[in-house]
Amino acid sequence: MRTSIEVADIFRSAGPAYRAAHEGHLSLAQLKVMSAIEHCRTAALGGHVEACEDCGQWRIAYNSCRNRHCPKCQGAAARTWLAEREADLLPVGYFHVVFTLPAGVADIAFQNKALAYDLLFKAASETMLTIAADPKHLGARIGITAVLHTWGSAMMHHPHVHMIVPGGGIALDGKRWISSRAAFLLPVRVLGKLFRRLFLTRLLQLHDAGRLAFFESAAHLADRRAFVRHLSPVRKTRWVVYAKPPFAGPEAVLAYLSRYTHRVAISNSRLISFDQSGVTFRYKDYRRDGADRQQIMTLTTDEFIRRFLLHVLPRGFHRIRHYGLLAGGSRTSSIARARELLNVAAPPCHDAADEQTDFRPSCPCCGGRMIIIEVFERWRQPRGPPDTAATNRENAS
Repeated sequence: MRTSIEVADIFRSAGPAYRAAHEGHLSLAQLKVMSAIEHCRTAALGGHVEACEDCGQWRIAYNSCRNRHCPKCQGAAARTWLAEREADLLPVGYFHVVFTLPAGVADIAFQNKALAYDLLFKAASETMLTIAADPKHLGARIGITAVLHTWGSAMMHHPHVHMIVPGGGIALDGKRWISSRAAFLLPVRVLGKLFRRLFLTRLLQLHDAGRLAFFESAAHLADRRAFVRHLSPVRKTRWVVYAKPPFAGPEAVLAYLSRYTHRVAISNSRLISFDQSGVTFRYKDYRRDGADRQQIMTLTTDEFIRRFLLHVLPRGFHRIRHYGLLAGGSRTSSIARARELLNVAAPPCHDAADEQTDFRPSCPCCGGRMIIIEVFERWRQPRGPPDTAATNRENAS
């Protein structure tokens, strides 16, 4: 039986009161996320009954919401995505690069999520591709997998893009593979300067085109002169681009991606308690080192829900994107060319038609195979196992 607290428990308990208290101030997307998480794996979404072929043990399995903001639904999504990406991995070191928006710009991004987050992706990826292609640095076309995160460990708004980048790329003439240095990919100060210029230039263009919106305390930024004054300090500050040392082989990349690509604002595993005093959870204080970095925080329930909803993405927004060698239609041919230049064979192709894997879950009682014996619709309950139904009829007679 489950004993740990989940985000869904908090939403089911406090969600109705929160919606009533903030009526008219929550977006349709936020309301849909709350509803999806509250109903996830409950009779509201329907489900099925499984029974063991050997011992007859049975259990009810309710359907998941599959919402990308639901902490409980991202495990399966991550595994599926990783299986698809495994064939793209090259036998080289991989770097982890992070592009972060400074606070003065992050505030603007919060009120213009779709445009600003898209611009964050574009400016960061163009920065990487441009500097990597420069003969003074790498002189190669690289591949990038980029993932948007909009939160810090305490769930405050903190938009940044994580990139996983192979340590090298295909020469601009396409004739050889150029490897980066063992522990160095590209100069982060150069990356930061170009990223700042690209982002701010295009942000001002969006303002001039009348595409940015400003509300409440930021309403005055609709005036161009006020907007330019607001951006003046961030034009002069250093925009930090962080690059971690390379991973120890493709397997480490996969392990990392499995934890990172499909994260949401907070995982259920970080929750400690939920009671009248609020929600208590673990977080990392990056200003501290060692064991002191792990800290405990308690928020009122309303504040916890508010922070969680800060990170609901615009409808249809893609938070995982690929660039360069890994972009769209050219991915297959680019990876094949990279393997050819690296003189390594492609991973074996598994023919799904030849696989005989049994995907039926195992019985928790005897280890046999569970089969579906009943499917029930939304807001319905299962009839129960055959023997229970027979017993009920006998008792009724």
